[in-house]
Amino acid sequence: MSLHLYDTATRDVRAFVPLNPGEVGIYLCGATVQAPPHIGHLRPVIAFDVLRRWLERSGLRVTLIRNVTDIEDKILAKAAAAGVEWWAHAATHERMFTRAYDALGVIPPTYEPRATGHVPDMAELMQRLVDRGHAYATGPGDVWFDVRSWPAYGELTRQRLEDLNPEPTGDDVAASAKRDPHDFALWKAPKPGEPETASWETAFGRGRPGWHLECSAMARRYLGDAFDIHGGGLDLRFPHHENEQAQSRAAGYGFAQRWMHCAWVTQQGVKMSKSLGNGLLVSELLAQAPAPVIRYALAAVQYRSMLEWSPDTLDEARTTWERLSGFVDRATERVGGVPADEVAKAELPAGFIEAMDDDLNVPAALAVVHEHLRAGNSALASRDDAAAREELVALRGMLDVLGLDPHDPQWASGADDSAARAALESLVAAELDARVAARAAKDWATSDAIRDRLAAAGVVVQDSADGARWTLTD
Repeated sequence: MSLHLYDTATRDVRAFVPLNPGEVGIYLCGATVQAPPHIGHLRPVIAFDVLRRWLERSGLRVTLIRNVTDIEDKILAKAAAAGVEWWAHAATHERMFTRAYDALGVIPPTYEPRATGHVPDMAELMQRLVDRGHAYATGPGDVWFDVRSWPAYGELTRQRLEDLNPEPTGDDVAASAKRDPHDFALWKAPKPGEPETASWETAFGRGRPGWHLECSAMARRYLGDAFDIHGGGLDLRFPHHENEQAQSRAAGYGFAQRWMHCAWVTQQGVKMSKSLGNGLLVSELLAQAPAPVIRYALAAVQYRSMLEWSPDTLDEARTTWERLSGFVDRATERVGGVPADEVAKAELPAGFIEAMDDDLNVPAALAVVHEHLRAGNSALASRDDAAAREELVALRGMLDVLGLDPHDPQWASGADDSAARAALESLVAAELDARVAARAAKDWATSDAIRDRLAAAGVVVQDSADGARWTLTD
């Protein structure tokens, strides 16, 4: 292959050679399903969707694992505040993420494992680490990774242990029993007041998984002892990915051979985050623009570059999408439809291939797309049907790699509007379910916050004896 990809661990762009010829294994850190998805969550998912499409277009068989973290401190806290079961809270938001992925044309992962479904795998990994002298228990349910037992700790992010701040545990009593402040939790004993359903019995006592342990266990379950690529958002490099690598390699596994991280979506230079109050919910965006416009806005910037989101971002993406889809519609009317198989097998322009092979340089690839768009429009203007069809096939073939072929069934024949509407209905329904739960728990602040959030997105909620109804503002 001529594909070159950046490796966060080695900090260089080098040729990508799969461990097994013709196959690629990818583990992508997915969502912690504590709240509705915003575009910051969607950017890495779309970036790795483009990578997957390019690998498959290159003739490789891709196994992509994207996990769901469905048990975690914030999930328990938010469920308790809303007066609902933690698993119901997690399931509600997991569905919202799935609908958002579907709405934006993300190919479903090969497998999408939940943390709660892999406790035996985690227990097995813990036991192996304890047996090899890299982990220890401090009491029933509390198991820690001994960072000083692994001299290579910090190699992923090139940090020295003495320069690092200890990872917060949220439990000072348990943390005080650690051998070293930098040791991190593999297994956590239940805290007072937590539901019994949020813990599992193991040889180390009853508890629930630490965040890092689950990904190492699930990656090995589905991809084996060693696999090609581990990916996620830039913010996961430390401590999450550093700890994953340390515990997996301390257990004797090769783990990820390459690390890829997607940069943040920012507003005024600040990372998009719910804690900062600057998260743009996918449901809000789908009320403002067709789904392919949102996908274009998220995919058009090279994955390692920060994406600065401004009031003009969607308008610019909409203008470009209309130019691309407009040409495809006009050319199809002139020369007839192009079979999907022909689009999938179309010979791609050399400049596009070169750009995509250069660490997925989508902006350079889009420059080639626009060259062919101009040539296609010129061919239509001069009534050169043969040239127009040639440009139509090339353009659709390139856009197909980016998940943006206007005549893909995902978007074609007005499907962008219906898909966006269906996704919007699902996301709003989930928000209203959360509001019902909040009202039942007499959590009026959360109930009002959900109503106000929907109103800000142009969704008007009307309460009636038959339940809540919603409409879009004009």
